[in-house]
Amino acid sequence: MSAADANPLSKSAGAFAPLGVPLFRDRWIASTVSSVGTWMQDTAGTWLMTVLTTSPLLIALMQTAASLPVLFLGLLAGATADIYERRRLLIFWQTWMLVSVAVLAVLTFFGVVSPVTLLLLTFMLNIGSAMNNPAWQAIVPELVPREDIPSAVTLNAASNNIARAVGPALGGMMIAGFMRANTGAGWVFALNSASFAGVIWILWRWKRTPVFKSALPAERIRGSVRSGLRYVRYAPGLQGSLTRAFVFTFFVSAVWSLLALVAKRDMHEHGAMGYGILNGSLGVGAIVGATSLARIRRYVDADKLLAGTSIYYVAALAFLAFPHRAALDIAVLLCGGFAWTTTMSTLNVSVQLSVPGWVYARALGFYLMTFQGGMALGSVTWGAIAQRSSMERSLLCAAIGLACSLAVTLRIHILKGELPDLSPYQWKRPVPALAVMPGPDDGPVRISIDYKIALEDYPDFSHAIHELQGARLRDGAIRWGIYRDAADPEHLNETFLMESWLDYLRSRERTTAADQAIRARVWSFHRGDEPPKITHQVWAGEVSGAEDSGDQVTLN
Repeated sequence: MSAADANPLSKSAGAFAPLGVPLFRDRWIASTVSSVGTWMQDTAGTWLMTVLTTSPLLIALMQTAASLPVLFLGLLAGATADIYERRRLLIFWQTWMLVSVAVLAVLTFFGVVSPVTLLLLTFMLNIGSAMNNPAWQAIVPELVPREDIPSAVTLNAASNNIARAVGPALGGMMIAGFMRANTGAGWVFALNSASFAGVIWILWRWKRTPVFKSALPAERIRGSVRSGLRYVRYAPGLQGSLTRAFVFTFFVSAVWSLLALVAKRDMHEHGAMGYGILNGSLGVGAIVGATSLARIRRYVDADKLLAGTSIYYVAALAFLAFPHRAALDIAVLLCGGFAWTTTMSTLNVSVQLSVPGWVYARALGFYLMTFQGGMALGSVTWGAIAQRSSMERSLLCAAIGLACSLAVTLRIHILKGELPDLSPYQWKRPVPALAVMPGPDDGPVRISIDYKIALEDYPDFSHAIHELQGARLRDGAIRWGIYRDAADPEHLNETFLMESWLDYLRSRERTTAADQAIRARVWSFHRGDEPPKITHQVWAGEVSGAEDSGDQVTLN
């Protein structure tokens, strides 16, 4: 295997190629403006909380209020984005966020905001953000070619980090420019509310063409969530990305949740502006990382990138635990922003390139839920330790914990080898015509496939058929098994169970080219004049006495 095959991201397009697509460019500009407003609000809201209370726990809970909605709503948000029309969904949640921030702005102007009110409305704002984000990220493949997805994801990260570099400083300047923190924060909230209008306008004008469109009735929310969870359960590559995202964000969240206290210690003479400068330093470093990441990926694979950024953050957390000159803090955070965007962009790309279109938003929702869950739980943990002990000890605990976690996370490989072909497989044979066609909700349905396998081929066949197991379960099977006839060792039977006939039809739609390649390999071991025999059996419910005299039916 060549170095290029071992590192699939080395083949990605140039860093700015997606900006050549007008729709992506317009969306990116509107999103950047909105993100500037969001980061201004993050700075203003956190600083306002430090004015309203001296409790380290309440200050840290601002990060929890921003992250917790995704922890509870990430998968639901992905499920709705895979079921409903994404354009309308995005317009609704962008409007929700606009209204939430507008209410907070009014309350702040009138000086009636309290720590609890600030936390509650921040929470409401981020409910909208949690429900919006999976759909927002899932439309990327609808805007750019597949080979441009890594660059598009990185540009989206750059957008957020441009905002992170500019927004915190602007937020800090606006608060510092007024005699009362409430007035400055109120204006920041009002501008953020207005920033959502541009995104809504771009979405309103968009004539959407979905990448994946099912010909079958849409899943219900509960079923959609369940099938998303089932997919994650049987997708080891996706599980690896989720595990690394959670571990990294849990420990590194100490930087975000305690940065305001670091600013108070090392830059107390600058007030809110000092916090904005430190937060902005992370953003500037992240922009450098985003603009140079495409080049770095050509020479360094994902595993080495993630190992390097994790080791850096061990050192950065330990460094920030002790008092320093402001210039040293800024230098450490500049590199920290580079490491942060490198890690999160790489993990985000690994998720987007490892799932098919039918479950795209649900996988992203689960990723965002894992990411923000790590941030929320980490913020509570490090805030509680800081309140009971000290900020310095909390940062040291985070550094030690991240160092210990490397023994596990470095064994989880990301984006290794050639990427699977996840385009939908076009079946060359129609849905089986049965003597009695089941209704959509009839079931469970058992599909049975008989193979004749030569004894010398059995070891290779057993390996291939167990690869197929993962595909069957990811696509909707609730049970799967392979059985060998004790009387005839060359006769093997594969059986899998679907909850309903409609679920079986959906599983055919969900089959990817990569899944079909595994199936073709399994069938290549079959020895017989005819292809493997497939039978479809539908659950035979008990018939009442009144119906016994009716026509007899046979279920195949």
